[in-house]
Parts: sequence; structure tokens; C-alpha cells
Amino acid sequence: MKIHEYQAKEIFREGGIPTPQSIMVETPEEAQKAAETIKKSVAIKSQVLVGGRGKAGGIKFAENPTQAYQYTEELIGIDIKGEPVEKVLVEEMLDIREEFYLSVVVDRSARKPLIMVSQSGGVDIEEVARETPEKIFKYHPDPLEEFMPYQAREIARKMGLTSDLISPVGGIIWKLYQIFQKYDANIAEINPLVRTDGGIIAADAKLEIDDDSLYRHRDLAQLKTEPSDEFAYVKLDGDIAVIGNGAGLTLTGMDMLNLYGGKPATFLDIGGGASQENIARALNLVISNPQVKVVFLNVLGGITRADDVANGVISVLKDSKRRVPLVIRLTGTNEEEGQRILNAAGVSYETSMESAARKAVELCHNLE
Repeated sequence: MKIHEYQAKEIFREGGIPTPQSIMVETPEEAQKAAETIKKSVAIKSQVLVGGRGKAGGIKFAENPTQAYQYTEELIGIDIKGEPVEKVLVEEMLDIREEFYLSVVVDRSARKPLIMVSQSGGVDIEEVARETPEKIFKYHPDPLEEFMPYQAREIARKMGLTSDLISPVGGIIWKLYQIFQKYDANIAEINPLVRTDGGIIAADAKLEIDDDSLYRHRDLAQLKTEPSDEFAYVKLDGDIAVIGNGAGLTLTGMDMLNLYGGKPATFLDIGGGASQENIARALNLVISNPQVKVVFLNVLGGITRADDVANGVISVLKDSKRRVPLVIRLTGTNEEEGQRILNAAGVSYETSMESAARKAVELCHNLE
């Protein structure tokens, strides 16, 4: 479960990590009042659950309350990578001297938490890992033993920090790890952690909670804003939505798109035994994403029946206001009936995943 930056910062503050003075607002009038309260230049930060919002124009800098009003008016209602901006965080501008990167993630290959730190903060860590991997220090804490403050300070030292920064940065590394453990997180990240004349501050905050642990965090479960249907859904950066019945089949469909030069916009696994209603809900969900140009529905019927899939498709095509090209690979249980339903409605289909993936990519390229 992803939560917004303002929510993550509240948790970080409760855990003893300094954050900038900030106020979450939903209207330009509230933004103006917030800027008046903060009494200095502010950043207006779109609250969306996707990365790269800065590059997408989702962060603006206001020198006064009037500009805060203006920029908030511009941001509320815009779309960033398929997600509408409904609220912004009005946050004090920081006089930044240095930027660092801190994160704790689940390393599934090592079956341990992984702490990653770098002096190169404020940029994509993937870019740092690719171009200057020596700038990233990694450490696997033992999940069966207590992570001690002296270990966090040693990590800060190995970042190459000056002696005056080792203790404060080490303290934040330790606190970030405590939050990671307490909330059963998949990732807890600060990028950037900044040095100002007033001290070390978390200028950004990212926290993703393992869905399977939400029964232990009832207070966080109510913050969930992602789709809550029974299928697994992840937004990606491409323009072809991928829907499949089974995680492996969905991933294979994504691989096929990449092979033929396409870029997936979604991973959506409807699971086994999906009903006609589930199919319709899944299609409506991806079609509502304006980033999606083509939908690739990849179904190999087992428990899922091809006729249910076909009926779900037809219902969406009848009712949907947004017309998006749909490429269907349909085979398996009741495939003859499913294919007959599609034929009767004039909807084409493929029985080969390779052919369907290639067709989806060609359609998408023709729309460019």
C-alpha cells in the first residue's frame, strides 16, 4: 500500500525524523492561507502516488501567498502519469547545502532488509546505480537481531560524510529503520535528506506498507487510496495496458510487448476464476487511465471461462465513454463460445499471445 508524501511525513515526524513545516490543502484559498502561516517562500507539491512528479511539472515554487494560490489553482485537477491531482502540500522552502539518499527496502533475493545510502541525493537512485555505483553503500541488517545506533553511525561513516554529519545522519538512518520495521514496510525512503543551516531534514518521504500486514495497522488501512478490487493492479510508465488471468501470464504478456517494442502501462492480474463483472471492472479501470492508448487482454482460460471474458468485454464496449483499441488473446475453457460471442459483436481476437502482443504494439505505434 502506497501512501502520500504528507502522510509519510507525519509518520516520519512521529518517529523523530525532522521534516519541513508543511500543510496539506485541497483548494487555492487554503494554499494561500497556508503560505501566510508558514511566512516564507513555499514549494507547492502535488500529492500523487507516482514518481517523477517534479519532471512532470507537479512541483512549483511560490515566493508569496498570491503565487501559492495561483500555482495551486494550476495544479489541482491536472493529471500526472494517469493520476489526478486532488491535493497539494504547501511546504516551506529549504536553504539546501547538501543532499543525501537514504532508504530501507526488502531485498527478496537476500531475504533480509537492505539499507542503501548515498551522498548523491535528489536524483533517481537507479541513475546513480547505473552511472556511479560506487557512490551507493549497501548494508543488510540481521532481521533477527536488534539494529543498534552505532551500526547506523558506521553506515553514515561509510557514506563518506564529514565527522560532524556522522552522528545526525546516523541517527536518522536508525530511526528510518525503526519505522520500516514498525510499519511492516516494503520501502521507507528519504530522497533527498538535506543539510541546511538549521540541521538535517527529510525534504521528501516515501513509505509503502505490505498489504498483508494491514490487519496490524488498522489506522493506516483507512489511508488506502489504491484500487481495492480483488485483482492485483500496478500503474507503469508505458501506454499499453496489460490485463491477464494469473501473475505469470500477465508478466509474460508484458515481456512480449517489450520484445516487439511496446511499453506496458499497467500490470493487472484478474486472477483465476474471474467473473464477467471482474473483467468489466478491470477493463474500465485501465481505460480510465488517460495514459493508456491500447489495451492488451491476455486470457488463457482455465478456471476463468472464455465466455465470461467475452461478455465482460462486450458490456464495457457498450457502456464505456472512452474508446480505446482493444486487442484480445482468448483461448482455453469455453473458448468456442467466447469466440462466438466476440464474432457476433464484431470484435476481433487472437489465439496466439505473440500475435496479439505484436498487434497491440502496431496499433499503439499507429496512434502516435
